[in-house]
This record gives sequence, C-alpha cells and structure tokens, in this order.
Amino acid sequence: MSTRTTSSKADPVIESRADLIGVFANGEKPPERWRIGTEHEKFVYRTNDHRAPSYDEPGGIRDLLMALTRYGWEPVMEGENVIALSGSDGTVSLEPAGQLELSGAPLENLHQTCAETGRHLKQVKEVGAEMGLGFLGLGMWPDKARAELPIMPKGRYAIMLRHMPRVGTMGLDMMLRTCTIQTNLDYCSEANMVKKFRVSLALQPLGTALFANSPFTEGKPNGFLSYRSHIWTDTDPQRTGMLPFVFEDGFGYERYADYMLDVPMYFVFRDGKYIDASGLSFRDFLDGRLAALPGEKPTIADWNDHLSTAFPEVRLKSFLEMRGSDGGPWNRICALPALWVGLLYCNDALDAAWDLVKDWSIEDHQRIRDAVPREGLCTVMPDGRTMQDMGKAVIDIARGGLNARAQVNSMGDNESGFLNPLQQIVDSGMSPAHQLLEKYNGEWKGDLGRVYDELSF
Repeated sequence: MSTRTTSSKADPVIESRADLIGVFANGEKPPERWRIGTEHEKFVYRTNDHRAPSYDEPGGIRDLLMALTRYGWEPVMEGENVIALSGSDGTVSLEPAGQLELSGAPLENLHQTCAETGRHLKQVKEVGAEMGLGFLGLGMWPDKARAELPIMPKGRYAIMLRHMPRVGTMGLDMMLRTCTIQTNLDYCSEANMVKKFRVSLALQPLGTALFANSPFTEGKPNGFLSYRSHIWTDTDPQRTGMLPFVFEDGFGYERYADYMLDVPMYFVFRDGKYIDASGLSFRDFLDGRLAALPGEKPTIADWNDHLSTAFPEVRLKSFLEMRGSDGGPWNRICALPALWVGLLYCNDALDAAWDLVKDWSIEDHQRIRDAVPREGLCTVMPDGRTMQDMGKAVIDIARGGLNARAQVNSMGDNESGFLNPLQQIVDSGMSPAHQLLEKYNGEWKGDLGRVYDELSF
C-alpha cells in the first residue's frame, strides 16, 4: 500500500471533472517509454520460534528497516516512526502486520526486474541472518491467527483496521495475514488502456490459479488453493471485485473515475497526519462538503490517495496494476511480470489474448473468479476446457510476446525464460498450493513448521 509522508498547500486543487480524468490521461506514454514496476511482499518471522516480530521490539521491524540503510536506503518517516525506505530500487515499505514489501523502480526489461528483486532479497537475508529474522514467500500466513500478529504504526492502517469489520468479515485477514506479487504496466492511449484492462481483468483468475500459494489457515488445510484470493470476496464489496463495467461499451477514463467517486473514502492526509474520512463521499469533497474537512476542496494528491484505496482485481491509477496473485519465491516474483509484459506489451500478443476472452459474458467472468480460489487450474472455462488448457495457450502467447520484445541480457538470453516456472506449473497442472499440500500430507507428516525450513527466501 502507498506511503504518503507530505502534504502541501501548493498541491493543485481539483477544479473540474477533467482534472480527475487527467490523472489517467497523464499516464499515457509511447511504447518506447513503457516500463515495468514489480511489487512483492513477504512475511517476516523470528527464526528461533517463527513468531511475527512487532515494530518496536529489539530486533523488530523498525530495527530491520534501519539496518537496511547500510545499503543506501533512506528512511521515510511518519511522525517519529520510520515506516518505509526510499532508494534507487524503489521503496521498501510495511504492510499492516509487518509484511515487508519492495515496490520496485520502473524498469525497462525483465532482466533488470529480476536483478532488482535479487538485490533486495540478498539485502534482507543478510540483515535477517544477523538479527535472527527469516522471510517467507507465501500468499497467507500458514499458521498465525489474527491475534498473534502485530500492528504497524501507520496512520492509514489504523483507519482501515477500524473500518474493515464494518463492511466485510475478512478485511482484517487481508490486511494482516496475506502477501501478494503485483506488476504495474503502462499504456499509450485510452483505447490501449481499455484493451489492456479488459484482457488483464479477464485473465486475472489465471494469475490466481498459477500462483495459488495459500492452502493453510492456522496450521491446517483450509480447503482452498488460494485462500488469499477468497479473502477478497468478503473484504469490502464497494472497492473490490471484477468490475463488470470494464467490459461494457463506452468504458474508459471517465467511467473509471465515476467508479472511484462511488467508492467510499478512507482518509484525508493533512499536515503529516491521516484524518479519518471512512465511509464519506469524494463527491461531497469535490463540493467542499466533506464532514472531515468542512469547506475544503480536494487536491490532485487527495485524488491519487483515494485511487489507492480501491482494491479490484486490476486497478487503474496512472498505470495498470495486476493484483490477482499470491506471494511466492524469487523465480515466481520474476515470472509474474513476465506473464503480463508478454501479454500486454506486444500488440500481436494482446490481440491474441483478447481473442481468447472476448466472447465471455459478465456472468462467465464472475463464475470463473468465484471458482478459482478452490479449483485453480481445474476451473472450467466457457468453452468447456479447463483453465489448465487455457493457461497453456496464454503462456504460449506471452512467450511469443516476450520473444518479439527481443530484450536480451549479457548472455544473449531474452525475457521468455522467466516464464519457465509457470510453464512447469501449467504443464503439470500442479499449482504451488498442490505441492505444499502434498508435502504436508506426505513427508512433513502434518508438521507445518517445516514450511519455514524449506520455503523461506
């Protein structure tokens, strides 16, 4: 989640509806300026007892952040608390229960993305070894109850934690117990954004199935392959989901702005502090009638903050965010952007992917989304094939897209090799969750503590 640290009276005030839409339009870039941003979260635990460390305990999350400054990261403060780090590789930030996130820099190719990820993981592992901390790449804490988890001292999280139980039963699970991998990608025009949004939203359940990695809750199998994905079905219906209007005629920047105006607010950031505006209307804010700030009108920064508080499967800001996949190990952190870059950054690949899904109904999209957390690659597609079958076709398309980009490293390898972990999954029909369950029921003999030894970074 975003980290806001400053507010300024110089922030431009929103004067008209065009200003709202302008945020999306200003994201347009020619293809030669398209970049790849990758975000990945991991759980932090004590190696001696697998406990999640608190923020301010000795050797806890604050000390972890400060220790990472040896690599050139600069602390980002909220009041007296360091809550993030900034540097040439992007931003290191905290999720609500201390999950550590790298929001990577905008990069030209996947070789750079995977190198950035490798640098980050090397740094946290070096520091973690000194502090007795380990890092786990899964979609959900496999063994922790909510009550066992700490809360990070970030103002926006305090507001969200109060609000979540009012609107759903699993919002606190989302905040405290889950991790994801995401990628942020560009578009060159409104029409290009629309096509990419539709393709990526339709195929987001495939991303869920391929990366499904959260089959345990509080030490036991939960009956799902991606419980993290299931959690989003009862978090907050006003700011989550498949956004059926994206597939309707006339969809574009203006329609997404209308959607966001209908999403209730969480907060307003002023003078270094978060002001609780949960449940209030941004439309009222535009009219100077926000109860939390009477008479004040929003700035562009307020609108950007608000855009970060919706959590659909794909999100539009000044770029598109792919949000459907569980956290996982290094090779899948590299594979996630490879899948979406291959599909969305080559016109022929984008056309081919659209051909696969263009005839699906709104009902098809929702049925697939609802089935995937449990059924994964076995989910039945509208044509009667399984998602595994479709996944093979999609990965072939993505591989062709990456081959066409012809972005090679010093060894002469192009980007398509980053898809290999997904190729193995789709060829076998075995998601990471299936593999975990096999270990749990087999060699681990029901001892889920083994996950820390075998699947930590």
